[in-house]
Amino acid sequence: MVNAGKTLIEERIKTEAKRLGFAACGIASATDDPLRAARLEQWLADGNHGSMEWMETRRDQRKGPQSLWPGARSVIALGMSYAPAADPLALATEFERARISVYAQGGDYHDVIKRALKALARWLVAEVPGTELKVFVDTAPVMEKPLAEVAGIGWQGKHTNLVSRTHGSWLFLGAIYTSLQLDIDITHENRCGTCMACQHACPTDAFPAPYQLDARRCISYLTIEHKGPIPTEFRRALGNRIYGCDDCLAVCPWNRFASAAAANKAFLPRAELAAPRLAELLALDDSGFRALFAGSPIKRIGRDRFIRNCLYAAGNSGAAALMGPVQRLLADPDPAVAEAASWALDRLAEAMPVP
Repeated sequence: MVNAGKTLIEERIKTEAKRLGFAACGIASATDDPLRAARLEQWLADGNHGSMEWMETRRDQRKGPQSLWPGARSVIALGMSYAPAADPLALATEFERARISVYAQGGDYHDVIKRALKALARWLVAEVPGTELKVFVDTAPVMEKPLAEVAGIGWQGKHTNLVSRTHGSWLFLGAIYTSLQLDIDITHENRCGTCMACQHACPTDAFPAPYQLDARRCISYLTIEHKGPIPTEFRRALGNRIYGCDDCLAVCPWNRFASAAAANKAFLPRAELAAPRLAELLALDDSGFRALFAGSPIKRIGRDRFIRNCLYAAGNSGAAALMGPVQRLLADPDPAVAEAASWALDRLAEAMPVP
């Protein structure tokens, strides 16, 4: 039940969230769920988090809202749309161009969503003085996807990402933990049915089973989180993907209901990131990298890891024109970059026609 004097506060929260740019908003209990906690423990025990040590070091807080903050009573789960206007798979055969995940082609979602969450939090405190709350977007030990499912804004699909009947697979998630005891929404029904499109689309077989992800095989993990050389067995499968992967999301049939008109304008793709040429990216030094990706989530991985990814894409391109840019990186001071350049040069040489 809602605290005395807070009649309809849930509706007002959702109206204000919409005004601030959120496409979806739901409310869940902040009570820890033992089943969700057990699933997290098993995922970690299986080593599916790879080198993401931060998933493990704060595992106790990640188990549920009240494990992180005992004073939490309700969770306001929020989603902001970044639905693309163009087909995310359109560049799959444009081998001299790089593929950047849709979510990273525009402004950094961390900054955009954090500003909106703080604005909603200020509004809520003004509406209900004495309210305590905490805001989270991606960088805290918060299980945003299960909470969003419980709050009714979507369900975790077989690719483990959230799916919305209205916004498809294209929602950035945030959460507000609050001391208010709010009326909760109905948990969303799973609507994947017998569909296996996302499972079949994965280039690296990162799904041991539906609803399970082995991050160590996931292209998004490999190109963003993984440090050092990417295992040789996955390099061909990267294709021309240099930052993230949209394949399992893009093939979801529920995306036919998603509209780019609902996307926050901050996430509109920057022209220079929508279909960049590999030759130009390979020429970036550290200052050039920082300038190009200012205000972008890509900046977080640094120049060296980014160039490493571009070199794998170059090696997969079969494009003779890229041999020069690749050769210039053979002596790069970063060992992973130099090794990637050597690998790419060998692959390009293999692809050259025999005279």
